[in-house]
Amino acid sequence: MNPLYHQAKFLKSSPSLKDTPPDIGKEIAFAGRSNAGKSSAINTLTRQNSLARTSKTPGRTQLLNFFEINEDIRFVDLPGYGYAKVPEAVKKQWHQLMEIYMNERQSLCAIVLVMDVRHPLTEFDWQMVEWSRHKRLALHILLTKADKLTFGAAKNTLLHVQRELRNVDIPVTVQLFSALKKTGVDEVHDVLNALFGFYEEAEINNTKIDTI
Repeated sequence: MNPLYHQAKFLKSSPSLKDTPPDIGKEIAFAGRSNAGKSSAINTLTRQNSLARTSKTPGRTQLLNFFEINEDIRFVDLPGYGYAKVPEAVKKQWHQLMEIYMNERQSLCAIVLVMDVRHPLTEFDWQMVEWSRHKRLALHILLTKADKLTFGAAKNTLLHVQRELRNVDIPVTVQLFSALKKTGVDEVHDVLNALFGFYEEAEINNTKIDTI
């Protein structure tokens, strides 16, 4: 566990790239469908109950939400996409905001892609994989809500996702995660440490993460 992440604080919400914090340092973006547990994962990783806004109504994250870990590194909570009951025009706007951010943000160094373990690799998930490939960004996948399945079923899903992504030509790691049970937190911290460059990137393969 890295207590550095526990000091995270909300920095700002940005409706467009021009309103974002200065494009310096490094930041890791969290992406995922609007009901995949993205905000809950951020709160669990930072050991804060309400840092990232959670809601029983999917799709409440509509802006680029920046969280400062320290003066050099940040998390970014991207707009959720999928089940939100909003007009198609609004969904398109969210989509464009994410695309512009990923294409132009220089401090973006990696993506954490959050998937519900019961519904992995949706069309949106594959689009995020392709965006990561296009930008040559390392990708870490959290299969959330692992507590909703038996261990065997969750492990089978993990293996399935690994197989599906085995030919992706960027660094990809995959793990099971549960915000409710707080399982997988230390493993995510290890990956974040590597992605932020706190130690040699090669050491990521020495963690307990299931690499591809």
